[in-house]
Amino acid sequence: MKFVKFEEDQKVPIKSWCELIEDGAMAQAMDLAKLPFLYKHVALMPDCHQGYGMPIGGVIACKDVIIPNAVGVDIGCGVIAMRTDAMSSKISTPQIKEIMGLVRKAIPIGFKRHNKAQDWKGFDDAPGLSIIQKELESAQKQLGTLGSGNHFIEIQKGDDGFIWLMIHSGSRNFGLKIAKEYNDRAMRQCEKWYSDIPNKNLAFMPIGSKDAQEYIVAMNYALEFAAESRKQMMKKFAEAAHAILGCGGGKTIDIHHNFASLESHFGKNVWVHRKGATMARVGQLGIIPGSMGTPSYLVEGLGNPDSFTSCSHGAGRKMGRGDASRRLNIEDCDEAMEGVVYGRWRKTRKGTIDLSEAPGAYKDIETVIKAELDLIKPITKLWPLGVVKS
Repeated sequence: MKFVKFEEDQKVPIKSWCELIEDGAMAQAMDLAKLPFLYKHVALMPDCHQGYGMPIGGVIACKDVIIPNAVGVDIGCGVIAMRTDAMSSKISTPQIKEIMGLVRKAIPIGFKRHNKAQDWKGFDDAPGLSIIQKELESAQKQLGTLGSGNHFIEIQKGDDGFIWLMIHSGSRNFGLKIAKEYNDRAMRQCEKWYSDIPNKNLAFMPIGSKDAQEYIVAMNYALEFAAESRKQMMKKFAEAAHAILGCGGGKTIDIHHNFASLESHFGKNVWVHRKGATMARVGQLGIIPGSMGTPSYLVEGLGNPDSFTSCSHGAGRKMGRGDASRRLNIEDCDEAMEGVVYGRWRKTRKGTIDLSEAPGAYKDIETVIKAELDLIKPITKLWPLGVVKS
């Protein structure tokens, strides 16, 4: 932990593992620290950057309330990684290209979805909540699709000598609709009761309320949906790798980093919100991906109570999307991707080159890992070989 910030109008201090925090993210953290129902402190992970309402890479514990925007719009966004039995010394660039080509044929990327409903027994047990039932038919075609933005499918070589497969994805438009529905309800509740919150984007719902109970059910269902989506994509990814390398799958880790859960911290049961942060209890395995051209890490949690047993969820942005495309240039971005198989930089709707996901738009993953060595222990380092993004 690098510093603790506490000013007169704060209800709780801010504890940060982030060396350089943009002004917008710190302002959002200050708003959180003024909330009367926050417990102990606000924790900022080393990948912290400005989000919507609450900074991404932020962790808070709440007494008897839940905040939809402190979970985020991509409920259940997370990462799955599988170690194959293929040796990294044996794979060739043509093989990587073949695998990624098969992946693009098997898994819808970006805004694409399946043409027909996908099978998952969870659809038969869907909660009867209005927003879920309204979006269920569409969700059945979204299952097992990657999405856009910072979501990726990646072949990696580990310092353990094996080829690893990794996918970063979330709950797609299904989770977004759930998040929006209950954030709107929270805002109406706060307006009705003239709630004293510094930012309307931090609207909350008392746990005992009907809306809060519905949100918890809907959120947990979105978590299950997102996990199943990663599982189905990983199955197709592994099949593609097997078709080219003849390899089998092995050890798998799956985590999510946008969720809230009831946990015990400092002797009290509280609702811990992790927005762009992952759970890192003692001995718990986790994944901290870098950017598309930099290493990722498999880690083991140390259970640090000051972070509410949490750690970073990735490298974290140092430039906004539009800012990155304006400030970065193609030559430097291509150089940063040297040795990694990837597609051409895509164009925006305006026809300009989109460099928002280039390595230079993100913080240095080594600096991020170094800043949280009291939260996690690195166990395997993974270098990217091939990347699929929208």
